[in-house]
Amino acid sequence: MSGKPLRVLVAGLGNMGRSHALAYHRNPGFEIAGLVNRSRPQLDEALAGYDILPDFDAALASLKPDVCSINTYSDSHADYAVRALEAGCHVFVEKPLATTVADAERVVAAAKANGRKLVIGYILRHHPSWMRLIAEARALGGPYVFRMNLNQQSSGPTWETHKALMQTTSPIVDCGVHYIDVMCQITDSVPVEVRGMGLRLSGEVSASMYNYGHLQVLFADGSVGWYEAGWGPMMSETAFFVKDVISPNGCVSIVMDQNAKSDDVDSHTKTSLIRVHKAATGADGRFTTPDLDLRMDGEPGHQDLCEREQAFLLKAIRENLDLSRHMQDAVQSLRVCLAADESVKTGKPVRLQGE
Repeated sequence: MSGKPLRVLVAGLGNMGRSHALAYHRNPGFEIAGLVNRSRPQLDEALAGYDILPDFDAALASLKPDVCSINTYSDSHADYAVRALEAGCHVFVEKPLATTVADAERVVAAAKANGRKLVIGYILRHHPSWMRLIAEARALGGPYVFRMNLNQQSSGPTWETHKALMQTTSPIVDCGVHYIDVMCQITDSVPVEVRGMGLRLSGEVSASMYNYGHLQVLFADGSVGWYEAGWGPMMSETAFFVKDVISPNGCVSIVMDQNAKSDDVDSHTKTSLIRVHKAATGADGRFTTPDLDLRMDGEPGHQDLCEREQAFLLKAIRENLDLSRHMQDAVQSLRVCLAADESVKTGKPVRLQGE
């Protein structure tokens, strides 16, 4: 089902906001009604002709868009999303959906109450290589061990952005929701307990925050997962990107380009190569099957993935897709990461409610 372009208001013009705005600009199914940002950042030439308004509520009231794309700092996600949904807009919101589980559930409830679509920016769900990784891992069968991290050696403007994010959100929450979501898709099981540890490695970081952390999550099917994230100029470039899924029957791993750098946003999603290892051995005790290397040539880059996300949003609206599971999964992965954050601060494991 097609129709006239949907008018979209883009709030927040940081790295992700600019990429999403460009995606709307390039997709004939959308028409940018306006951009919202408190300052006037340097934009891609394609976006230079659009008005930049300083106030979200004023822009929402005056422009009356069909869609709101919310790419601001995490602590404003829930309030902006609810106001947009109550104004009759469909909403795309960058991850994490909110900074508390209650706020995330409030956004989902507002989407359901107002009959609007809510899509959360889980970019890996639109990446063909990550979809292949999940499929290969599921084919092995569980229970699973997950070993995942994404550390970023940041400096200059990137470190400034990280410090701003850490005013409200820790690295294991901001980045971890992606990888907990991947774990949950592979196990299709319920997380039941979370443990977290963290450390503040810089005096430039708030005393109540930490710029390095890791979590361990236990699932109902016996699977266990580990995720690590750290930001800052002190972080190591060695093994900054580990993505291993291990089962009794073998493992699936992402093998990174040895020249990749942790501050390159494309390195956060590109896989280069997926290696599938089967554990079966013969009578001589040797492996019966050689490792299979799946080369992921022609992978989409960061901008391409943002465009795939917005194409999915358009499809969800035009075809009235049921996004119940999409929203439920976003809340669940956030619940796990926030529980890890609580564990870091209390020094105690967290049993997840209802389990």
